[in-house]
Amino acid sequence: MSRDVSPTLTIASTDQHFEGILGLQRRYLVGALSEEQQALEGFVFAEHTLPLLRRMAAQAPQAIAILGGRVIGYCLSLPLAMRGELPILRPMFEEFDRCVYRERPLCEYSLIVGGQVCVDRDHRGKGLLARLYEQVRASLPFRCDLCVTEIATRNVVSVRAHERMGFKTISTYSDGQEEWVIVVWDLSRAADGAS
Repeated sequence: MSRDVSPTLTIASTDQHFEGILGLQRRYLVGALSEEQQALEGFVFAEHTLPLLRRMAAQAPQAIAILGGRVIGYCLSLPLAMRGELPILRPMFEEFDRCVYRERPLCEYSLIVGGQVCVDRDHRGKGLLARLYEQVRASLPFRCDLCVTEIATRNVVSVRAHERMGFKTISTYSDGQEEWVIVVWDLSRAADGAS
């Protein structure tokens, strides 16, 4: 494939799209990678299902990058109304309830949760993560002040990629298994071109 071929970014809307997300997710799940691979490539924790992705897509945009007919990257989003859908995320939402951004509790903001982001190893270093997040931001059917998510501190690849994009760390906590950072992307500032 030519290096100048760019992936198409769109919002997932079909079962084929969702199956592509799930296939990429399975390749990068923490349990599918050795510790060395995790350190080099990053990883994802939450495992979604086709019915869950359909429900998420009905409420918020799920951005995907497609190249050669296959999903090579995705950025999921989760509205707060769906906070109970993935029990593995309960500690994250409990921490959100304690977080403050710019001297205001997170609960005072309109926000979207960065549900998970993943870019295939062969397509990294090309700004795709930022483009996927931007696709979600531009496609939101409702106004949001912030995009908030958590990243395992040992997932240095992801922490650095989010920092480069303009996410700011507002909290660090442990759930007894992992240490996490809560990061915020200020969508109002992103829309204005500020970081």
